[in-house]
Amino acid sequence: MVGPQRPQFVLFGSSIVQLSFSNGGWGSTLSDIYSRKADIVLRGYYGWNSRRAIQILDQVFPKDSSVQPSLVIVYFGGNDSMGPHSSGLGPHVPLPEYIENMKKIALHLKSLSKTIRVVFLSCPPVNEAKLRENTSSYFSELVRTNELCREYSEACIALCKDMNVKVVDLWTAMQRREDWLNTCFTDGVHLSAEGSNVVVEEILKVLKEADWTPSLHWHSMPTEFSEDSPYDLVAANGKTTINPSEWTFHREINWE
Repeated sequence: MVGPQRPQFVLFGSSIVQLSFSNGGWGSTLSDIYSRKADIVLRGYYGWNSRRAIQILDQVFPKDSSVQPSLVIVYFGGNDSMGPHSSGLGPHVPLPEYIENMKKIALHLKSLSKTIRVVFLSCPPVNEAKLRENTSSYFSELVRTNELCREYSEACIALCKDMNVKVVDLWTAMQRREDWLNTCFTDGVHLSAEGSNVVVEEILKVLKEADWTPSLHWHSMPTEFSEDSPYDLVAANGKTTINPSEWTFHREINWE
């Protein structure tokens, strides 16, 4: 552990989380936005479903840890929503069980501390045609449809409303993007930079609008070591220095 200790934001989920630092991913963008404000911690597991997630909750989020996250962003559902395999194997989780598993995740996270905040991401859509083109013969039958994604997304959103958990409706948000089928995915399922930008935009919107004290929106959080220094770059007047701790001009997108 290096110091000073910052608020910890944990990204917990399946491949859309594990790959969130790839291809201009949403995890890496959040790390940039929250640089000097919070540490973004990745706990993503390629191919996992909610059934596997609840098996390791105590290992990833131990209740007796001396430091608990300030925020956990959770995503499971894409693999759960795949159609069942004829063998009985595979990632499919029936919808009622998926809802119950997500409830268990939310309850466990809420029990970690009185101040922890939780945001769920619902299942995004898929590009079915692109997915078929990119499916390897290495895999057996795969059933992944936009309609199944919608059902699991709506179930996640309904659960969050019942439990007073913040949720991002990715299924709807992604499809608001122009030409989303061709711009938001790398392979029909996993997110391109454009798809990840949708995730970032929606997460920031939730954090900005949430009535939380303290606020976890980046504009409202203190910047580490932000005091003026005589060692900063010298201003044009030759007499003062310019504090760069809040500079954001390097970003291609001016995030709100």
